[in-house]
Amino acid sequence: MAGIDPTAFGASAAPDANEPRERFGPIDAVYRADSRRVLATLIRLLGDFDLAEEALHDAFIAALDSWPRNGVPQNPRAWLVSTGRFKAIDRLRQAARFDAALAAAADQLDASVIAPPDLDEGDAVEDDRLRLIFTCCHPALTPDARIALTLREVCGLETEQIASAFLIPVPSLAQRIVRAKGKIRDAHIPYQVPSLAELPDRLDAVLHVLYLVFNEGYSASSGDSLLRADLCAEAIRLGRLLTELLPEPEAFGLLALMLLHDARRPARTSPAGELILLDEQDRGLWNRAQIAEGLALVERALASRRFGPYTLQAAIAAVHAEAPSAAATDWREIVGLYDVLVRAEPSPVVELNRAAAVAMRDGPEAGLALIDAILARGELADYQFAHSARAELLRRLGRNQQAIAAFERALELTTQSPERRFLERRLVELASGPPA
Repeated sequence: MAGIDPTAFGASAAPDANEPRERFGPIDAVYRADSRRVLATLIRLLGDFDLAEEALHDAFIAALDSWPRNGVPQNPRAWLVSTGRFKAIDRLRQAARFDAALAAAADQLDASVIAPPDLDEGDAVEDDRLRLIFTCCHPALTPDARIALTLREVCGLETEQIASAFLIPVPSLAQRIVRAKGKIRDAHIPYQVPSLAELPDRLDAVLHVLYLVFNEGYSASSGDSLLRADLCAEAIRLGRLLTELLPEPEAFGLLALMLLHDARRPARTSPAGELILLDEQDRGLWNRAQIAEGLALVERALASRRFGPYTLQAAIAAVHAEAPSAAATDWREIVGLYDVLVRAEPSPVVELNRAAAVAMRDGPEAGLALIDAILARGELADYQFAHSARAELLRRLGRNQQAIAAFERALELTTQSPERRFLERRLVELASGPPA
């Protein structure tokens, strides 16, 4: 999430050209840390997504005016929630001149009292972001709408970023979000954590959304940075909330998967932000505390014998985490786990990952044959990692011209800057090497 831009809140909020940027530093920090929390609470208090977003917008405009003069409040989040609520009431009263029904809504909001616990973190069941994610994942919404709305409202991803992840046009994604909000409003979908009886049926959709949120943080779909640590942390935090609320094996499995991958984060990029592949990473930089927690969660999920795809993926990540070096990785065990995963959740992406593991176990020719078979079916033709994986195997086989063509195709499909630079470096290395 980008930092707050004062000019984005209208001309009245724009700073003087000669005014130091540092004046807005505290507001920027609060925006980064708490804007989604504030929005979640405003949605609960106001009962309307669009009104809450406008209230959030108005609250930060007010902060830009007030905080530099009066100082940052002792509880910035509470200040923003309270200010946003009153700004929403003002908006409704102004609009009530044209719609009498809005006057009653404004009166009702004005009469309501915010209890102190509403502005605290609260326990897991009462967390506003947890309420919000279950609302966004309500079964009345289509699966695609659930994911898009949660990424937009819970995590604050821009519409353009979500559209890139879905590989659909931005206007189509924006309309999907608008329809989802309208469905919540018109169907009177409650803003609450489901009852214990409803929770199991609702869990799969929530886990899927958290999985996508973490993936966007672990490997950003676009932009100048490979990682978005804020999204990884938010997905893990929400994953912890879910395991406390509903201690099901797949919730443990997903949390384990996120922890084990996030443990590698410090080693995935160079100090300059360049991509470092798994087999070249400094494993001394891996977070051993996260790995230990993840391994324990994997064992707990596997012991239940009621696990699914997330636990299997976590088990694969666990094999990597336990290997003292890349050369010591047990690729036979990893391929075996992928064999089970392909049966549990058949997909061309899982097949691609299995092919990469087979290449490590049996050699690049074996892996390349599997990848070529996937591409020959017409699947993953526009998936950049299929072409980059194929290119790596061709490079290992010394088939440089074919590798160059595959790397070029991957580069055409890649919008993420560090990944593009990595592919460009591979192309330079191949172009300057001896012809195959």
